[in-house]
Amino acid sequence: MASVKSTAPFSKFEWMIAWRYIRAKRAEGGVSVMTWISLIGVTLAVFALIATLAVRSGFRAEFVDTIVGANAHITVVKPREVIEDYEGMSAQILTVDGVESVAPLVRGQSMASAFGNSTLADIYGIRLDDLRESEAIVDSERTVGNIDDLPNGIALGSALAQNLGVGLGDKVEITIRGGSLTPMGRSTRTNAYDVVYIFSTGRYQIDEIRAYLPFETAQLIFNRDGVVDELEVRLDDLNKSEELKQIVANAAGDGVWAYSWQDRVGRYLRALTIEDNVMFIILSILVLVASMNIISGLIMLVKNKGRDVGILRTMGLTEGSILRIFFICGAGIGTLGTLLGVIFGCLFAIYVDQIFSLVNYVSGGGVWDPAIRGIYNIPAELRLVDVLKSISLSLGLSWIITIFPARRAARMNPVEALRYE
Repeated sequence: MASVKSTAPFSKFEWMIAWRYIRAKRAEGGVSVMTWISLIGVTLAVFALIATLAVRSGFRAEFVDTIVGANAHITVVKPREVIEDYEGMSAQILTVDGVESVAPLVRGQSMASAFGNSTLADIYGIRLDDLRESEAIVDSERTVGNIDDLPNGIALGSALAQNLGVGLGDKVEITIRGGSLTPMGRSTRTNAYDVVYIFSTGRYQIDEIRAYLPFETAQLIFNRDGVVDELEVRLDDLNKSEELKQIVANAAGDGVWAYSWQDRVGRYLRALTIEDNVMFIILSILVLVASMNIISGLIMLVKNKGRDVGILRTMGLTEGSILRIFFICGAGIGTLGTLLGVIFGCLFAIYVDQIFSLVNYVSGGGVWDPAIRGIYNIPAELRLVDVLKSISLSLGLSWIITIFPARRAARMNPVEALRYE
């Protein structure tokens, strides 16, 4: 009796038959149109998933960098009081392990005016050496002027300078309610300062309101002689702010309260996290819908190739071989679509600035208004974990759903398949 020779799974002939089925034209009983639709659908779905995750990651990183880069990691205040012994308190805070620097600040609201334009300004009185520690203020590519000239004038945010219509060397009038006490309340006090530095933190909401004055000047105009409003603490690792804020408060002394940058924007970050998760779920459904096209194409392919399946079974092919042939057809489409989607998604994340510039140019400009969006461009951060999540999701869905029509083909009765042939 002749022995039956079994073949190894995913043998060469299985790949050959699957490839022949995939590229078959409609006249030959193939479903090339459905193949292209499935391929394009998976590609676009994976591309959208990776592009969206990259933009979301970039937006979060940009948000944290601009907020933390221009603000304290931990802020120390005395509720409803000024800080008197700020030098001694700063020295005590510096003894805490993880604290990099401590800067005393004088803060106050004012009205800034120039060339008939007026707007609200948030004034920070700070020492020059302490201001140099703010990377977002000093290291921005959009800065104009020299930060070392701060003792001779005022530093303005780029949007604030634009709203006032001023540039370097122009004078800005700062009006505050810090004058003498009168029966009508406190009188206003107005001082004029030369614009010596214009900075851009990368976040419009900061740039449109913030201004820096020399420390002693701010103490004088806000009646803070010998005292400050708060202490700005910077850490060597901003992610330790939550665990160190209470330690910093204890080191500063009694009656002191410390809050971290996460206390300021933590609610917003949590909202971003929820939005990220919801966005991933929605786009995962999009990938699922695109993968379902593979099922439609395979079902049509199985129906059209019923005669071929019957012949292959009578020639000795096992159910496993038939299943693998149709699995290769569906999984191959899903894998190729995933690969193309990953390539396009990564290219989008890498060249998002150029793509955005092209769209802005074609549309005539004004597509992205930083006054509304809060940032000056579309940030994108391509993370390996996001790419791997997208690949795993797409391949998992496309491979799993392929099994069902492939099993249907494998269980087809060859007698029934050939009955009417």
